[in-house]
Amino acid sequence: MINDLEKAVKLLKKNQLTFAAVRENESITSTKRGVKPLLELLENNINLCGFSVADKVIGKAAAFLYVLLGPDEISTDVISEPALYVLKNNNINVHYNTLTNAIRNRNNTEFCPMETTVMDTNDAYKALELIKNKLIELSK
Repeated sequence: MINDLEKAVKLLKKNQLTFAAVRENESITSTKRGVKPLLELLENNINLCGFSVADKVIGKAAAFLYVLLGPDEISTDVISEPALYVLKNNNINVHYNTLTNAIRNRNNTEFCPMETTVMDTNDAYKALELIKNKLIELSK
């Protein structure tokens, strides 16, 4: 029998998603990049308690958002060391393929702006505020 985490990973890969969450017969998916799917869940007051999640890449910003969303477990291809630390310290079980010191931006020219934005905080709510402000700044 396939478990929820395996279902989420299968959904992510089969449908070329960026995010998939599964709890029994319920699923939430997205093709949006970065932290956008997680922010949308938070803005819609959806929590992931009881869900298993598959995500392509998790940096520290996404990790803080997952802390607020509360999934039971996460599988990812790539995770940064700061993100792994945040998730483990908040008792979220994580499975990953590649551990890196930090997530790079899409052009691979420097660190991801979201990763850099939350690097100096250890508070998920402060991180949420910083992420939202950074997205506003980037959209200008």
